[in-house]
Amino acid sequence: MMILPPTSLRPGDRACLALSGGADSTALLLLVHAANALPRQALGVGLSAVHVNHTLRGAESDADQAFVEALCAQFDLPLHIFRVSTEARSQAYRESIEEAARTLRYDCFAKLLTERAATHILTAHTLDDQAETVLMKLLRGAWLEGLAGIAPVLQLSVGPVLRPLLATRRDDLRSFLTARNQPWREDSSNADERFTRNRLRHTVFPLLRQENPAIDHTLANLAELAREEEARWTAELVRILPQIVLPGTPVRGGGRSSSTTPGEQTRALELERLRSLDPALRRRILRATARQLGVRLSFEETERVLAFAGCVSRSFPAATPAKPGTRLNLAHGLTLERTLRELRLSVVAENIPKMDRLPTMEPRPPKA
Repeated sequence: MMILPPTSLRPGDRACLALSGGADSTALLLLVHAANALPRQALGVGLSAVHVNHTLRGAESDADQAFVEALCAQFDLPLHIFRVSTEARSQAYRESIEEAARTLRYDCFAKLLTERAATHILTAHTLDDQAETVLMKLLRGAWLEGLAGIAPVLQLSVGPVLRPLLATRRDDLRSFLTARNQPWREDSSNADERFTRNRLRHTVFPLLRQENPAIDHTLANLAELAREEEARWTAELVRILPQIVLPGTPVRGGGRSSSTTPGEQTRALELERLRSLDPALRRRILRATARQLGVRLSFEETERVLAFAGCVSRSFPAATPAKPGTRLNLAHGLTLERTLRELRLSVVAENIPKMDRLPTMEPRPPKA
């Protein structure tokens, strides 16, 4: 008998399950419903479900929605349905279909949390999803925070998203459903190897398992280590940044002022202090400073900036500091200026990429 792993849900919470109709989310529904019905150890939470129809597969997408509607009726669960245009979002923002779909899903989750239709969202991410995500991030050159993969709890500004099945294998969930004669929907796009995740799932992971049968657990363990390292570094940066990062520019007579350019934000780092730091902290400080201006630095950009400041690194083992007055322009309008004592980072707000939401979400009232 498969048991729902412990969650942070408490009696009185209202949990809304993200229900696609696939095996993982169907199994989560059965597990949460069973846990909520235990005579002595019931979760004591109000349950509902949310289904996002991405309208990507025509009649198949509508059939998924119909399956979810019937499943929720069977379990007497209120159901929130959102119909979104993922293709339109993808084209408008030049995102991949996967990126656009995720953004729209989480827009829907945020709407439910904002309107207090739920206090928590539950998703059915599995250990397999975690391993695939970590490998995708690794292949794309992610920093350590990227290797943290899928967090067990994602804290949105309007409420939490929980992933209670993150330590559970996908095959175990299918075996659980099969033993109960519970059908589920198969998304035909999961076999389409034009998508990176599908190529990894169907081609790369079988090869990796020949070398390491526990590769999924290994990558999931890496994610946990990276997540804990990030938490430690985040706490350290909260303490250190105010001591190192200076706002604006110095003015005659002492003190500092904001830029005279409308909409410009400026941060500065003392060069000697930056050079005195160890490489790991140096990179963290620089990237965190750029993040304060709304810009994410890649590894290559970070190394280039450090070389500009005269910091030796493996990429630039003989870095020579730029002369005072020299400027360096990077992506997203980030400008660096080398003064006699400081490295200044500035950006004009209008140059920071804006991610305004595309009005493609059409919510429907919940079905009782």
